[in-house]
Amino acid sequence: MAKDFSGMEDSNSSANPSIHEVSDPARRVWLGGGLALAAGSLFGPGLLTACASAAQQATNPVTLGRAIGFKSVAMAAIDAVVVPEGYRAQVLYRWGDPVGIAGQMPAFKPDASNTAAEQALQAGMHHDGMAFFPLDGGTRRGVLAMNHEYTDDGMLHTDGVKTWSAEKAFKSMAAHGVSVIEVERADSGWKVVTPSRYARRITARTPMRIAGPAAGHAMMKTAADPSGTLVLGTFNNCANGRTPWGTYLTCEENWAGYFEGPELPDAHQKRWGLRKGGGNYFRWQVADERFDATKHPNEFNRFGWIVEIDPMDPTSTPVKHTALGRAAHEGAATALTAGGKAVVYMGEDARFEYIYKFVSRDAMKPGGLAANRELLDHGTLYVARFDAGGKGEWLPLVHGQGPLTVANGFADQGEVLIKSRQASDALGATKMDRPEWTAVDPITKQVYCTLTNNSDRGKPDRPGADAANPRAPNTMGQIIRWQEQGDLDGTKFSWDHLVLAGDPAQPREGARGNVRGDIFGSPDGLWIDPRGVMWIQTDASSSVMGKGDYSNLPNNQMLACDPTKGDMRRFLVGPTGCEVTGIAMTSDLRTLFVNIQHPGESPSERSDPEAPSRFSKWPDGGRPRSATVVITKNDGGVIGT
Repeated sequence: MAKDFSGMEDSNSSANPSIHEVSDPARRVWLGGGLALAAGSLFGPGLLTACASAAQQATNPVTLGRAIGFKSVAMAAIDAVVVPEGYRAQVLYRWGDPVGIAGQMPAFKPDASNTAAEQALQAGMHHDGMAFFPLDGGTRRGVLAMNHEYTDDGMLHTDGVKTWSAEKAFKSMAAHGVSVIEVERADSGWKVVTPSRYARRITARTPMRIAGPAAGHAMMKTAADPSGTLVLGTFNNCANGRTPWGTYLTCEENWAGYFEGPELPDAHQKRWGLRKGGGNYFRWQVADERFDATKHPNEFNRFGWIVEIDPMDPTSTPVKHTALGRAAHEGAATALTAGGKAVVYMGEDARFEYIYKFVSRDAMKPGGLAANRELLDHGTLYVARFDAGGKGEWLPLVHGQGPLTVANGFADQGEVLIKSRQASDALGATKMDRPEWTAVDPITKQVYCTLTNNSDRGKPDRPGADAANPRAPNTMGQIIRWQEQGDLDGTKFSWDHLVLAGDPAQPREGARGNVRGDIFGSPDGLWIDPRGVMWIQTDASSSVMGKGDYSNLPNNQMLACDPTKGDMRRFLVGPTGCEVTGIAMTSDLRTLFVNIQHPGESPSERSDPEAPSRFSKWPDGGRPRSATVVITKNDGGVIGT
């Protein structure tokens, strides 16, 4: 997440203890010493033996596969993408570049005078979560799907927001959503294929189908859609997932900031952050009154879902899967149980919100999307409770079970899912420090989640420090991990921290952390590649970078980590004011795609149109533009070695 809506989203006033008054949080922090230190007490004596046996049978992939061999990049305040010696970074796909639809490829205008109609055919603003879908073996050609989180309207329009109009609102809508592009490797490097039969832009006005238990629910019906099954658009998309059956999952995060609320929001609206004046930032209600919740209150309920997109068929209709629950979604890491059931791990990037997982009722079938279109429509949604002693439990959000009854305001399963936050409150789930990206280790099946930060922890009338969130205020963030008891569909787990982010040189104890290797703060993007190397991307706000607890961290970055050892090594430093986010690789691990979001972000997070290049001129020396970067090794080798 870039634009900091997290304060707006701090709407959890439930009385849940954050970790049920757990004491001695230091016991849950892994201070290093290798996997054996944690495994002996946390995961049981049999785990290492099983892992070692599997590793020996596969020529020790844990040791050899996770090896990191590059020279660490130095931290610097620089307006460039910096990668290790022996590597090359190439800009591939910038905001405003044509997506590649045949006969419809308007060029980017450096003064930002492109129309809304042209923007709908170009790369959106603020690239974020990304996935690569191989073509022809996947090493030299494929399809990239990526989302565009939000817009800096000071940068998007020639005169910024000095004036406002329906055209500007529609252009902003067109700069949101998802890009699907075809890419290939030529002798000179990677390029976007234009035109391409795969090329597609999905925006805040693209028709989508609503599926699952909340489809057709009374709370989903509007005057424009009395069926409650069709909705226009997706927006504020942050992080993503890639399914084993070949589809792209995009996550609707802080959608509440797009709706104008009533003077006195009801309890449901208030719990989700709807408020009077909330629509003043994007002002879409000027062009489309569905964003005025005083006139169309149910439209608000039709956002906050995981959206599935077929990247290979530009004519297909995206689907919002309500069975996965409604949240300020960030992250949808998907894996399979031994029996083939789909398990989706999801964070909710807002202060004091929750970590979820969904387990499908059915097993995945051969045949790709055609055989698995409804796999994410049937199953059980759970929310996490992190208990004392490093144990935890997944609590089912199932109507009729426990407090999720009609008497408590949940008429049916559809309402439980629409009110996922209220249901999680009622179940006593653990309030977390902005849980964002999730990742499943392909070797150990441990699951990880970045907890970016939470400056509100410890404030009056807000929860204090606890075991899972052991610092108040939490300016630096941490990465929590857990091992399911049994397969991934188990309901109990053991947990600890991989790392508390921070800088040991800081005078404030709560900012020092326990990082082994290169320092960092505000972990956000997270991915573990097929050989087991963990990639961590950071998103510290431009308002704090280079100051206070971040005095030695002027720019955001990406690090590599062997999670069995915990050592952090800086692989990339991003341009001034950017967030480093979005990550994907080709199947041979020799090409790495990374997104650079909002270079030159101003401290107010809205640019001055009269000086758009004040803070950054990346990547082209003029108006800064979010972009996808391709990283390769000069010798053609595997990334990270």
